[in-house]
Amino acid sequence: MADNQATIYRYNSGDQGTRGIISASGFFCHTLELPWRNNRQNISCIPAGEYECLFVKIKRRIGGRKDLYWLKLVEGRSGVLMHAGVYAGDKSKGFKSNVLGCIELGHSIGKLKGQQAIFRSRECVNDFINHMNKEPFKLIVRDF
Repeated sequence: MADNQATIYRYNSGDQGTRGIISASGFFCHTLELPWRNNRQNISCIPAGEYECLFVKIKRRIGGRKDLYWLKLVEGRSGVLMHAGVYAGDKSKGFKSNVLGCIELGHSIGKLKGQQAIFRSRECVNDFINHMNKEPFKLIVRDF
């Protein structure tokens, strides 16, 4: 694994999602994850800790390939990715979500239709991938 490293500093969590900032040697952006629900698959953000991240190309049925980072060896989970999205709320409480435990990246945050949201996400994911040079890196997640 390369010497690259990034850190997510989570600073706010609630039913509308978990907000954070990711920092990677001069690159900063916002993160949005599901609320903490005891690491339960598909409804919770991942536990704080250290993870190896690998650049992957995922083949999609529609739209060709998608370039993403995959978090390897997340306890009790599989398929945790860093990708684009807008919402990460608790669906059981009536909020919208574009994730099942993944991490959304965005250049700005705010509210959309009354719900916490992340914006300029696709652009941000591409910027992050380019900043990390598609190299593996260690991701440190620190809780709020």
